[in-house]
Amino acid sequence: MYAAQLFAGQRILVTGGGTGLGRAMAEGFLSLGADVAICGRRKAVCDETAAGWRAQFPGRRVDTFEVDIRVAQAVEDMVQQLWDGGGLTGLVNNAAGNFIAPTESLSPRGFDAIANIVFHGTFYVTQAVGKRWVAEAREGKWTPDRPWRNVMSIIVTWVDNGSPYVVPSAMSKAGIEVMTKSLAVEWAPFGVRLNAVGPGEIPTEGMSKRLNPGEEPGARSRARNPMARTGKMSELQNLSAFLMAPGQCDWLTGQSIMMDGGHALATGGNFYELREWSPADWQAARERIEAQNAKDKTQR
Repeated sequence: MYAAQLFAGQRILVTGGGTGLGRAMAEGFLSLGADVAICGRRKAVCDETAAGWRAQFPGRRVDTFEVDIRVAQAVEDMVQQLWDGGGLTGLVNNAAGNFIAPTESLSPRGFDAIANIVFHGTFYVTQAVGKRWVAEAREGKWTPDRPWRNVMSIIVTWVDNGSPYVVPSAMSKAGIEVMTKSLAVEWAPFGVRLNAVGPGEIPTEGMSKRLNPGEEPGARSRARNPMARTGKMSELQNLSAFLMAPGQCDWLTGQSIMMDGGHALATGGNFYELREWSPADWQAARERIEAQNAKDKTQR
């Protein structure tokens, strides 16, 4: 679909790039000639992913960082290391967290667990990278005849209509969409484009265990989606490549693209159906989510 070296000379940071959607997007960039950097809270996972890529894509540069994007100074330190090693041409804000819960049952800690990653963390990374691009443009290191620098952020299909039972995520993702629109205008004079993608369900282990606990991955989407299926990683790779590649459509900025087979148009694309759950259903879901969280902690 794309030229083999479409991303030659590009270096892209993908947050949460060691697993799931982030891993798929980073691998797609590598396959088209980019160098990538990935970060996450589980360094061993990032390193294992990177080792596989180095064997699969010899000659491509892959950097890994253990960083908690909720910590602004940790983000700043990572981005400075990236600039000391040559800088970046692109950023994909993928790192996130989410779980289903009745909103009245949320503790401040539970709310912050999501908002600090999705809302605060995404801003910290975007600002740390963006302020360096702005400084470079002011110093004459970027001019309009050179490729634009690109930011792509992963949002959700229900940023417009909200979603019950995932309120911290809904609030945070809506904030990211507004950040995308705002900075697309503010940073355009400095050669920076920002766009967002709202994927429908593309099953991953972390997402499935926390948003559809106890269910077969994708079962609910297949039953309600107009196309009767979930999304494919290759579809997300193709869309992210279009948005991030130099010279494909540089006039496109400040936009949110929803890729969900028409799910949100048909049903709202959110978790409204969970109103039918009983207290026992919610307790069982909570236990499964906590088990997944405990499993993840053992791998850090």
